[in-house]
Amino acid sequence: MTDAPGLAAVDHVQLAAPTGSEDALRTFYADALGMTEIPKPPVLAARGGCWFAAGPVRLHLGIEEDFRPARKAHPGLRVTGIVEYAAGLEAHGIRTEWDDDLPGHRRFYAHDPAGNRLEFLEPDA
Repeated sequence: MTDAPGLAAVDHVQLAAPTGSEDALRTFYADALGMTEIPKPPVLAARGGCWFAAGPVRLHLGIEEDFRPARKAHPGLRVTGIVEYAAGLEAHGIRTEWDDDLPGHRRFYAHDPAGNRLEFLEPDA
């Protein structure tokens, strides 16, 4: 018996960013979040932006001419050791906003240099 066609996983999340923001994005995603920049195919690299990975997590930052950060939309990123992880971001000068409204989880929000909202969460033990 074969598996039926269907969704298998999220391959990546695409976020937008303004022209010329790549260096600030690299500092945030690689240095502060601890992700690794992964090379874009040459035809896509010509468009600007940058891609990052950490384990199975893939984030693509694409350049958008008339960029405006979304106020509500965001990726939810599962982390381990959330208190220590937040402290690491704060040590990089990144403001964290804790939120206790999701039962069974500890979570906080932070914004990247382009103003994109990111949610970081860890299930309660």
